[in-house]
Amino acid sequence: MKAVEINKTGGPEVLELKDITLDKPEPNEVTIEQKAIGLNYIDTYHRSGLYPLKLPIGLGLEGAGIITDVGESVKDFKVGDKISYAGIPLGSYSTHRNYPTKNLVKVPDSIDLEVAATLMTKGLTTFYLLHKTFPVKSGQTILYHAAAGGVGQIFGQWAKSLGCTVIGTVGSDKKINIAKENGYDHVINYNKEDFAKKVLEITDGKGVPVVYDGVGKDTLNGSIECLAIRGMMVSFGNASGPLSDINVPKMLQPKGLYLVRPAMQQYLSTKEELSEASEIMFEKISSGKVKINIFKKYKLDQVVEAHKDLEGRKILGPAVILP
Repeated sequence: MKAVEINKTGGPEVLELKDITLDKPEPNEVTIEQKAIGLNYIDTYHRSGLYPLKLPIGLGLEGAGIITDVGESVKDFKVGDKISYAGIPLGSYSTHRNYPTKNLVKVPDSIDLEVAATLMTKGLTTFYLLHKTFPVKSGQTILYHAAAGGVGQIFGQWAKSLGCTVIGTVGSDKKINIAKENGYDHVINYNKEDFAKKVLEITDGKGVPVVYDGVGKDTLNGSIECLAIRGMMVSFGNASGPLSDINVPKMLQPKGLYLVRPAMQQYLSTKEELSEASEIMFEKISSGKVKINIFKKYKLDQVVEAHKDLEGRKILGPAVILP
């Protein structure tokens, strides 16, 4: 049994692969033999110290595998179940782990565990963004930043299945076709074009009712510029760096805008919420409305390379680590 840990924050080189032993699972836990591990940009925030953690600690929020042991209080799961999960405690970068049942979901037989491991963060993020934070309506035109990324590829297809016209931004020309293949009607390279101006052109000057922004610092001002009156700025990531301070009278007041900073745990904190979200998510996959193409697979001992690729923007879609 092996797991990746960090004893200090820093660059990818602080990631260490160590031998581990597991105790019997606690009463409310199961032991999981991991088959695939989700790779997410938030993992780099934990490693770098942008999101401070008590050290030493394992990394990774997402995984999928087979249950090999259950705690004495566990009733809803049994040995042999296919499961996936996302959420704390951290530690999915491992071959085996104990994990509480609160965040577990059963994976339908029709869905591969490698696909399931990419879905629990990216797919559930897409679910709460489109169905809870700002519930979109058919016919609306919406904007999503980083359209060719792991969440972006799922988001574009999902939003399209709900009847939206979807505008996406990307950081390079080579990502334009990736976005278009994943449901985006209009794709803008924000490093070449003024995306706010382009969005206003597409919407005949009205702007969009919502912007979903996982980029952060570089896109904040433009996002606010292209929002319609009473529009909502949904800021859920920091790929280009944390947001600067918001000048409320200058930035929000003129159009009566909303700004929200959502996170998964605010929408999926109960078993009922998680069950509803995962059922809708798995239906999108099973029906073919959302297709998952895994961009790259890494071995557990390649985790340093994986983090370098993440931060170097070399991963153009969902990626997994295979124990």
